[in-house]
Amino acid sequence: MHGDLHLKISIIIAVYNRKDELQELLFSLINQTDKNFEIVIVDDGSQEKLEPIVSTYAEVLDIKYYYKSNSGAGLSRNYGAEHASGNYYIFLDSDCIAPVHYIENVRKELGLNYVDAFGGADSADKNFNDLQKAISYSMTSLLTTGGIRGNKKAINKFQPRSFNMGISKEAFKSVGGFSELRVGEDPDLSLTLWEKGFKTRFFPECKVFHKRRTSLKKFANQVYHFGIARPILNQRHPSFTKITFWFPSLFLIFTVLSLVLSIVNYWCIFPLLFYCCAIFLDSSYKNRSIKIGLISLLTTFIQFFSYGFGFLQSYIKLNILNREPKEAFPSHFY
Repeated sequence: MHGDLHLKISIIIAVYNRKDELQELLFSLINQTDKNFEIVIVDDGSQEKLEPIVSTYAEVLDIKYYYKSNSGAGLSRNYGAEHASGNYYIFLDSDCIAPVHYIENVRKELGLNYVDAFGGADSADKNFNDLQKAISYSMTSLLTTGGIRGNKKAINKFQPRSFNMGISKEAFKSVGGFSELRVGEDPDLSLTLWEKGFKTRFFPECKVFHKRRTSLKKFANQVYHFGIARPILNQRHPSFTKITFWFPSLFLIFTVLSLVLSIVNYWCIFPLLFYCCAIFLDSSYKNRSIKIGLISLLTTFIQFFSYGFGFLQSYIKLNILNREPKEAFPSHFY
């Protein structure tokens, strides 16, 4: 199936609690300029009652609601795909907001240059709070992640992420959907697609506003588990291992050494201070806020330290101690 002649889009949203955010996402889907799509809501055992919220949108949206026992996001997305009637799936996280032209732009991109799977960028909406904007900066900036989460010039091949990802039914079924990984299931899917010969592409006009974590503690914990997941993914897909995966861990070591050596020679701290100034100035300018610039310094260090520590811990257990991933990190698997 190529082009948009027979394209039927199913938006699949796996959600656990987060009723206010789900409502914001559904409201953004009401306002789409292209309304030719269905929505499949998979309630992953929420303690909050979500069905009444979903039912309020049933008159204006083609929407299905399914409640199931808690199994995690990946398997819930698989469940949603099983109950979707479309031939092209779009996965959105419940803490995202879709701009009004999102579906229209997806259909346009697929019509002009069809691809098996795509991903879009994420950014902070102007109404997000200062912490959310700072986290968004640290996760997407060229100075922190190389812009790989939203810059098509940053990398040669784009790995779609499940907060904003589209994939054909054919490709999804061919690779068996999301794997048993609890963390890193989306890059695992992307790498499996490449290994099977499917193509992925970045859609620059199909961004979403992504709230991410709403506290520093939750953000640190999330990124820490991202770091643990990367060596697991490297074992599963060794041909896609890159030296850049080490950068957060190297930054962690660099920071510690800079602080220690500065006791002997204060010049040793200057490269780190220069980088901090660059982060502060860049974020302050882009967010038009000195306060957000300062918070971005904190979120950037939390991101690097948490990811870097998780990566080192995982690498040592898997590659030096030769432990099996499921034995070393059982909570990372269903």
